[in-house]
Amino acid sequence: MRWGALFPYILVVTVTWPLPATAQQPALPVVGILDSASPDARAEEFAAFRTGLKEAGYVDRQNVMIEYRTAENHYDRLPGLAAELVGRKVDVMVTAGGPVAALTAKAATATIPIVFATVADPIGSRLVDSLNRPGGNVTGTAGLTSELDVKRLELLRELIPGSQLIGVLVNPNRPNVAAQSKELEAAAAAMGLKLVFQNAGPEHDIAVAFSSLAKQGVKALLVTADPYYSSRRAQVVELAARHAIPAIYQWREFVAVGGLMSYGPSIVDAYHQTGIYVARILKGAKPADLPVMQPTRFELIINLQTARALGIDTPATLLARADKVVE
Repeated sequence: MRWGALFPYILVVTVTWPLPATAQQPALPVVGILDSASPDARAEEFAAFRTGLKEAGYVDRQNVMIEYRTAENHYDRLPGLAAELVGRKVDVMVTAGGPVAALTAKAATATIPIVFATVADPIGSRLVDSLNRPGGNVTGTAGLTSELDVKRLELLRELIPGSQLIGVLVNPNRPNVAAQSKELEAAAAAMGLKLVFQNAGPEHDIAVAFSSLAKQGVKALLVTADPYYSSRRAQVVELAARHAIPAIYQWREFVAVGGLMSYGPSIVDAYHQTGIYVARILKGAKPADLPVMQPTRFELIINLQTARALGIDTPATLLARADKVVE
């Protein structure tokens, strides 16, 4: 007997098992950070940066990736690191460490949005066309660091009357440093002050620089803004104390580790604003349409403990104007 006679129809049952999902999740946007120093030297600043991102809804490794490239104060490494971030096709590039990192990033790409943090004179550095309408692919926060150096000289003169010979610590590798030094020297001459410029940087040992300033008999010191000094602020402050040289700094972080006095904006606030700007760009904003943010509040911080150790009788008028006095 044939099977066909008994079963004229054959029922074929197909069992379909659920297949595992294979669809890939969309890649997270990537924020690349080009840092002339290292993130360890800016722990508080980058914490503020991530807070700015978080306030706008972006959390590292959840819905955005942050990748760091650090030059460890060797500026010659920056072009290669910037090229790595361009090759990585990051969505936004953030620069930390003043104009040198920002200019390197700008030279590396004309298409990837760039947000710089605390750059002095971004117009003079040719990073942007104007503060209100930056143009191109670059925007950020102006540091107003070197622009306030004349005010810092005035504060030194008020703190230490009669200190006509003032040392100025500068990193010769900093862009536009020659022009800024010339302007500062002219302003000092108008105040009856004589400046002694002393180089200190990766190729010029800081300890040797302080020894030279002490031998030249400077009565006070202006430490100019530079990421190299910020990353070594404990060493700078210790050397100033060792040589008994009263010094003024740009950032309050120097006073926090024992420095005498600082005057300037908050670098932490600037990095917070940088995070906010990066978030806006990730949501579709164009750098050309985001004005360069300028600080509106400047802090005068005085460390009375350090002043006493240096034998300085701080004028009451200066203390009255201080935003914070460290006892």
